[in-house]
Formats: sequence, structure tokens, C-alpha cells
Amino acid sequence: MAEPYLVNPDWGDKSRLLFGVGLLLTQGKLGEGMLCYCVRHCPGGEENGTCVARPGSQCFAAVEESYNPETNSYEPETYYGCLPPDESGFMQCKGHLVPHYIGKSIECCNSSDLCNKFLTPMYRPRPTIPPPPPISLQEAAPYIALLVSLTFCLVVFLVMIACLCVRCRKKEESGKLYLVEGSRDAYLTSSHTLQDLIDQSSGSGSGLPLLVQRTIAKQIQMVHSVGKGRYGEVWLARWRGEKVAVKVFYTTEEASWFRETEIYQSVLMRHDNILGFIAADIKGTGSWTQMLLITDFHERGSLYDVLRSSVIEPEGLQKLARSAAAGVAHLHTEIFGTRGKPGIAHRDIKSRNILVKRNGECAIADFGLAVRFISETNEIDITPNTRVGTRRYMAPEVLDESLDTKSFDAFKMADIYALSLVFWEMCRRCVTSGSCEKWGLEADEYALPYHDVVPSDPSFDDMHLAVCVKGIRPHMPSRWQNSQVTSVLSKIMQECWHANPAVRLTALRVKKTLYKLDRDPSIKIV
Repeated sequence: MAEPYLVNPDWGDKSRLLFGVGLLLTQGKLGEGMLCYCVRHCPGGEENGTCVARPGSQCFAAVEESYNPETNSYEPETYYGCLPPDESGFMQCKGHLVPHYIGKSIECCNSSDLCNKFLTPMYRPRPTIPPPPPISLQEAAPYIALLVSLTFCLVVFLVMIACLCVRCRKKEESGKLYLVEGSRDAYLTSSHTLQDLIDQSSGSGSGLPLLVQRTIAKQIQMVHSVGKGRYGEVWLARWRGEKVAVKVFYTTEEASWFRETEIYQSVLMRHDNILGFIAADIKGTGSWTQMLLITDFHERGSLYDVLRSSVIEPEGLQKLARSAAAGVAHLHTEIFGTRGKPGIAHRDIKSRNILVKRNGECAIADFGLAVRFISETNEIDITPNTRVGTRRYMAPEVLDESLDTKSFDAFKMADIYALSLVFWEMCRRCVTSGSCEKWGLEADEYALPYHDVVPSDPSFDDMHLAVCVKGIRPHMPSRWQNSQVTSVLSKIMQECWHANPAVRLTALRVKKTLYKLDRDPSIKIV
């Protein structure tokens, strides 16, 4: 093993170079390639000295910009060495022609040994810009004031724009409302009476326009209560001096109010023997709510009140029965057309729900339980109402729960059964001649149907036992055969309260039969 050559550290660069050349010549390595000067890229990790470039290689001198934290500036740092054969091409030796983010440059040579020691690559130095001094609060005060002022002005501008938009929108809405109210007020002022309003309506028979209804409801003045029931209270009220009836529903009967309003506003619903509908509205505050139904007012009250307080003559009986049958027939009849009327079943016909007009005719009222038949879809529109009809007037098929709820005819036949009981109440109060001529005219005391077989407030079981199990029907006195009207009504009643719904007469058949009794030839049977 050869002894290592020692280099005196006191030698200069020139002495070191000559010593390296001599060493390479001694070891026979100088003939293998070109000798290059090296600094920081010397083999063996030496600080500086020489290196041998292989055949095809080049010597290089490079300079790179380096940051000196002590001086807080960028300073050049030079490197020398040998390039391997695979790195001595264009990308390395021509690197000074390409700009770099960090300043650097390189030059190569292969003309002679140690040729790179005299190369001086140059690069464009980066200018040293001192960092800006921090801005004091006193210097930043004008900028802060400017920013706050601009922000405040922008906010004020946006608020003004928003207020202007809201004002324009309110003005536009008030203008529309003025037009609507102006036309509505003109509509109301041009019509002096409610009948004029109804005559000037669309003619569809579905009541007044909704805006007019709400205006009338607001102008109503309550006078006094005329009756109270389980589902609401009826008041006498005035609108521009005219008497109207206002039915105030209890808050728990919202479904009844909604259904009755819906039925009244059906197309072609208006009829002489249907209670005249005027308006419907909901009034209230956060603490109370009133559901109002405004209709025509009839001073004589319900048929129940009339029969209790007075007797009737055969002519009056005929008019009452005929008009009641006409009202029920209009309800049951479906009118086809572009805006036709659906068939409607009442489901709660009784003497309390029939009003008596001044001319002695009946008007059917209270449609809170009514159902509609929609022929286009063959469906029955039944409202989800927990309220049930009056048990005393329920048909046998309703009491024994055999009624086909999918058949509209079944509901109509149940109405016919209840109508026959109303006829029975009428006939009891009709004066006829007695069994003997010396007795003269007589009439029975008013009584409800089945008054002698069930309690005053019968249950379902009481009515089912009397009507379905025992097959009892109201008693018909023999004196009814002494009058043509009561005699015909007796036969109608027997057919209309038959246990089999299919045997009962239709409302239209009953109406035609009663019209035949009229001696006036000008009345046509329809």
C-alpha cells in the first residue's frame, strides 16, 4: 500500500496546483483526460484543487447568486470543476443564455488544462431593495378615515335605494288597490239593493265575486241573535238598511263552514227554493275568530217554528210540500254544460233546516254535511267532517250502516226518506174535516217524527230498534183521506219511507206529482 502524499497547508494556490499536476503525472492519470481547476466541486470533498475531466468532458466555471443573512444582501458565489460527459452539452454550458429566477451563469472550456480557472462568468445582479418601513398609526389615520367615509357613503346610498324601491312598490300596490276598490265601490254603489247585486253578477249562479263578498261582510251591522244551535248562532243583521241573516259558526265547526260555503258557491246553485247565499268571510284577531255565512233573511223562520206556532190550510200545505220537493230536486239534479252544476245530496234534511219565505214557499238551508257527485271522475266529494246528521231523520240504511257510500243514488234516497218525514210533520198541522160533520175542521198538535216511540233525544240504538228492527213508521190519521192534498201526500210518504231505497220515489217524481194538484193551468209540469 503506497503512502499518502501530504500537502503542506501553508502552500499557496499555485503551489497546490503544481503539486496536483505532479501527483497526477506520478500516478499516470494525466493521460486519461483533461485537467480542470476545481473549487467546491472537487473529488473527495476537498475545498479546492484539481480534477481530471474524462474524454469528451469539459471544465466549467459557474457563479450563482446567494443570499447573505449577515449583510442582508445577495452576493455572487463562484464554483469550478469538471463536468461529466453526459452533462457537458448545451443545457449546462449554455445556461448563461437563459434567464433564471435566482441569478446564475456558467461557462465551459476544453481548450487546455486548467482553462476554466481564467473563466469569468457574469450574471445580472438582483437589485437589493430595502423593505418598506412600517406605517405608523398617525400616517395611516387619513387612509382609515377615507375608508370609513367611503363605506358609510356606500351604506347610505344602498339604504336610500332600498327605501326608494319600497316606496315605489307601495305606491304601485296602492294604485292597484285603489283601482280594485274603486271598481268594487262603483259596483256596490251602482247597485242599490242586494237583489241588484245578484242580478248584476256573472250569471253563473255561484254567488257574488269574492271581493264584493268581503266588502259586504265588513259592512254588516249585527242587530240581535235569533237562534242558537249545536254548530253556530244565527243573527239578524243589516246591510245598507236591508235585513240579512248572519250565521256565525263556532271555531270547532270550521269544516261545516267551509263545506257550506263551497256548496253555496257551486255554479247554478241559486234557486227560488234554496236559501239565497250572499257572502262568506272569516273575521278575527289573534284572540278570536268568526266564520260568517251571510244569507237572505226570512222573518217567518224555520218550518219547525212555523208548524209549532200555527196551523196551515191545504193550499198552504201544497205550496210548502211542492216547494220543498222542488228545492231537493234542484239539489239532486246534475246540470251538464261548460260550467255545469254537480249533483248534491243534503244528508241532513229536517224541518229545522228548511226556512219558510214570506210567500209561503220553502227554502232548503244548512249544507254543512252535503256531498257532491263529480260525474267526470265518477267520484263522490265527501268532506272529512266529524259532524253527523240528525238521528231522528236517518234512513234505515244509514242506521244499520248498509248504505253504499260509493253510490250517489244511495245518498239521494236517504234525503227522500228524510223529506217524507218532513211531509208528515206538515200534514199533522194541516186542517181537514173530522170523521163526523159536526166536528168541523181539526188539526193535530205539532210533534216530531217517532215522538211516541223514541225519547226526545234518541240514540242510534233507539232509532235502529224502532225503524229497522220493528219497522215502525209515523202514524197517519184517517182524517188525511178527507183532503186531496193530504191524501196524495200520504201515498207519497208511504213510498218515500220504504225500507228498500230502490222503491222510493225520486225528488223530481215527487215534485211532478205535487204540481199536478195545482188547479192553475198556467203552471207547467217539468
